[in-house]
Amino acid sequence: MTEPPTPIATGTPTRSVSAERFAGFRLKDVATPRGLVRVRVGGSGPPLLLLHGYPQTHLMWHSVAPLLAESFTAADLPGYGDSFRPPPSEDHASHGKRALASDLADAMAQLGHNRFAVAGHDRGGRVAYRMALDRPERVGALAVFDVVPTGEVWARADAVLALAYWHWAFLAQPAPLPERLIAGAPNAFFDLHVRALGLGGAPGRYPADLMADYRRVLDDPSTVEAICEDYRAGAGIDRDHDDADRDERRIACPLLVLWSARGALPRLYGDVLEVWRPWAREVIGRGLEASHFLVEDRPEDVAHELVTFLAPPRTRSLGNNHSGDRRCPPTP
Repeated sequence: MTEPPTPIATGTPTRSVSAERFAGFRLKDVATPRGLVRVRVGGSGPPLLLLHGYPQTHLMWHSVAPLLAESFTAADLPGYGDSFRPPPSEDHASHGKRALASDLADAMAQLGHNRFAVAGHDRGGRVAYRMALDRPERVGALAVFDVVPTGEVWARADAVLALAYWHWAFLAQPAPLPERLIAGAPNAFFDLHVRALGLGGAPGRYPADLMADYRRVLDDPSTVEAICEDYRAGAGIDRDHDDADRDERRIACPLLVLWSARGALPRLYGDVLEVWRPWAREVIGRGLEASHFLVEDRPEDVAHELVTFLAPPRTRSLGNNHSGDRRCPPTP
């Protein structure tokens, strides 16, 4: 019988992890109508909001943020990290991407940013594109990493998706089933599910203290509840919002899409940009040789793509494109 991976030591969370990896950057709690949002602020120049995915925190940007010229704000999504915990609601709207996008737009306003770019990975990407759809006057540029719209995921669901994205249905089950099962075997859930998605797989990219910090996320019952509520919203109200917007509203700002070239998206959807094209007026992007956690697997490439994408149009046109780029022209 195969031995299970050695569990990561758990215990009292250490704040030295973030302090070391974001040296010189400011940590703040920003008041919003629903609660405090924890952010890490640094850099100079045009503002950029960075949003993490499941099951992480703003720490996932530790290698990319120092490479950015922009004035970045890396936030813990409400429900995750040190941000407030939205109270669950019967329709799960309190954890829906529309509500989270509103919270984070409010936080940016409190920081003095009325218009900004936003980049999100995984669940953060879903919050990011919802923000761009709902508040086009606030979002000047959008980048999403290793996602397609939630409505597309459910509309195209098949047997392949049921196996590849099994956690979508599992985490969306009524409370408290998934919460109790995760609490019963958090090490197994982390090692056999989260690590299997690629977290910690790229050599030299995931120090032990950082992985321990990610593992501790599953020791907080309020975070696990928020994760499950996040996915319940994704199976219901988020899908409803996407379906209502389909063919009615489009992302007005330029959109950059990056994805794992060896991951689930090409296997499920083939041409990832073609999935996004009906949702946005201008789409560019490419696949990276990385796992689902491409921001940490390939931080230099991700930072380069972001800096190039966010550069003024003239500067952008003078830069070198990767040979793997696939660009969709603007559509009306």
